[in-house]
Amino acid sequence: MKTAVVAAILCAWCALAGAQAFPERPLRLVVGQAAGTSPDLVARAVAAKWSEFLGQPVIVDNRPGAGESIAAETVAKAADGYTLLFGSIASHGIGPALSKALPYDPDRDFAPISMVATVPNVLVVNPAVPAQTLAQFLAYSKAHPGALNYASTGVGTSTHLGMELLKARTSIELDHVPNKTGSAAFADLISGQVAVGLFNLPSQLPLIRGGKVRALAVSSRARSEKLPGVPSIEESGVRGYEVVVWYAVFAPAAASAPARARLHADLVKAIESPDLRERLAGQLGAEPTTSTPEALAAYSRAEIEKWRRVAREAGIKSE
Repeated sequence: MKTAVVAAILCAWCALAGAQAFPERPLRLVVGQAAGTSPDLVARAVAAKWSEFLGQPVIVDNRPGAGESIAAETVAKAADGYTLLFGSIASHGIGPALSKALPYDPDRDFAPISMVATVPNVLVVNPAVPAQTLAQFLAYSKAHPGALNYASTGVGTSTHLGMELLKARTSIELDHVPNKTGSAAFADLISGQVAVGLFNLPSQLPLIRGGKVRALAVSSRARSEKLPGVPSIEESGVRGYEVVVWYAVFAPAAASAPARARLHADLVKAIESPDLRERLAGQLGAEPTTSTPEALAAYSRAEIEKWRRVAREAGIKSE
C-alpha cells in the first residue's frame, strides 16, 4: 500500500514538474489563412497575449490553402506540443464534413486545447429588395420562387452552407453564386447582381452603416452587441438555427499531458485578460470564449455531423 501511495505521489510530482518546465523554447501557431485576414489577425492578437503567460514567444506561421488542410496536416504530423494549430470551423467542422480525403483525422490526430473566439454571420440584402425583416424576406422569396440568388465567398464556406441551412429550414428557393473572394461577393451584392448573402459580421458593418446593404438578422443564437437592433435568425422564427465562425487551438496528438495542461491553463488566462478581450471584441469583431478540451472535442464532432447533414440535404458532393 505504501509503495502504491509513494508511486502515485511521484507520478503527480513528475506531471507537475513537466508542466512547469514546458515550454522551454518558442512555440509555433500555424494559421490556415493568409496574413492580414480576419483569422490571422485574431491569431496574432491571441499569440501575443498568450506569450506573456507562457514565458516564450508564440510565433504565427501562415500556411494558407486547401481549406486550411495544409495547416492542419502540418500540425497533425508534429512530434510535440511546440507546434500548434489555430483551428476553425474550416479545419474541424465543414472541411471534414465535405471531404473524405483529408490528410488528417480531426479527432485522432489532435489534442483539443480551448476555444478562442466566435464570429457571427449576418444576413444582408441589397437595399432594392423590399424586405425590412427576415419574415418579409422569406415571404418575398416564396412569392418569387427561383427568381432570387445569393452570393458566397466560395463553395464549402460558412457563407455557402449557412445559406443552404437557411433554405432547408425555410423551404425558400435561392440560386447560389459562389465567388473566390469576399470583396467580389460584396460587390455583387452591392451592385444588385445578387439579392442576399450571409457574411461575417465584421466585414459587413461598414456596408450596413453606409447604407450599401440592409441587415435582416444575425446567425448566432443571440443578438450581437455590434448590431443590438438586429434580431437573430432563430429569434426571427427559424428554430434551432445557429451558424458561427469559430476559432480554437489544437495541439498534435503527440503532445504530452503536462504540455496540454500548461497550454490550456495559460490560453484561458490570455483569453480572459481584459485587454485581449477588448481587442478581440472591439477591434476584430470576435466574441472571446474559452472551453475545456473535452467540450471543444465534443463541439467539433457536433459541427462535423451538422455540416455533413446540411451538405447531404443540399446535394453537395463530398470529395
